[in-house]
Amino acid sequence: MSVFRPTVKYDESADLKLLNSYRANGDLAVLGKLYQPYMGLVYGVCLKYLKDEEQCKDAVMQIFEELIDKVSRHEIKQFRGWLYVLTRNYCLMQLRSEKKMDVVSMDDVMENTFVLHPEDEDKEETMKQLERCMEKLPAAQKESVNLFYYKDKCYKEISEQTGYTLNEVKSYIQNGKRNLKICLEKHSER
Repeated sequence: MSVFRPTVKYDESADLKLLNSYRANGDLAVLGKLYQPYMGLVYGVCLKYLKDEEQCKDAVMQIFEELIDKVSRHEIKQFRGWLYVLTRNYCLMQLRSEKKMDVVSMDDVMENTFVLHPEDEDKEETMKQLERCMEKLPAAQKESVNLFYYKDKCYKEISEQTGYTLNEVKSYIQNGKRNLKICLEKHSER
């Protein structure tokens, strides 16, 4: 457990040097040196969301594996803040995937949660109707909802991929969820 003790002092300039060094040569030892002081922070964030020590220890290692690819693809100005968001998103995805095993849902951790009706007898028919409703969405909403819920992209990644602003992405997702809910409710009333 001592591996997960947080280091009190963070050095942003040293982080950026290590980050640039890793990007330049791909040396995992350098990435490990960058990540090591933050393992306690990552573990703590995971514990807050996942509430299971063993699952959190696994998450710390899984998040390191995600860093191998993601630090090269993302613009990172402050590693600590970026890592916190990455960790939080990882945990939320874990919770979301666990929930999908129990209930068909789009997302149960966002504001204005949109949940398919778990009391529906025929979940397969509900999923087919969801697909039909997705086709009716305006293109920007459909693309944003698809990238967020089905491709597990964050707002920033969607913004970078589509060219929409962060506010547009958030709006398209919220409006898309609302439109899907309305469409599904109309179908269930028949």
